[in-house]
Amino acid sequence: MPDKIIIKDKWGEELCVYRVRPGRSGLAGADLEGQVLHEAALEGENLRGACLYWAILFQANLRAADLSDANLRGANLKEANLEGANLRGANLGPDNLGGSTDICGANLARADLSTAILDQAEYDENTVFPEGFDPSGHGMVKVGED
Repeated sequence: MPDKIIIKDKWGEELCVYRVRPGRSGLAGADLEGQVLHEAALEGENLRGACLYWAILFQANLRAADLSDANLRGANLKEANLEGANLRGANLGPDNLGGSTDICGANLARADLSTAILDQAEYDENTVFPEGFDPSGHGMVKVGED
């Protein structure tokens, strides 16, 4: 089991080094508070329960990542790819998911979206929202309709 994980951007450049806590593996539960992870390549990563408070994830690839129960308050997720990501129970408020952020097929059930900035975020018929949530009422754009 590695004692550190190097998070890289889409070009393979190092963004940060995360030291894995004893008894843990991977990025699950990682403390990445305030990290600048612009264009981070995190596709399919397990970030369950991670602290990404005020992290800059602008244009990050989080496609199919597990962000369930993660703390994303204040995070900048603008233009990030969250297609198919699991955000079940994540705290997303206040943060910035707007500006063509792709959440198509993402699972946002039980996520706290109460203060999230969602203007122009893109969703589709496969996106799962918290019960009673109205995406169009929050400025989101449905894609994939003819």
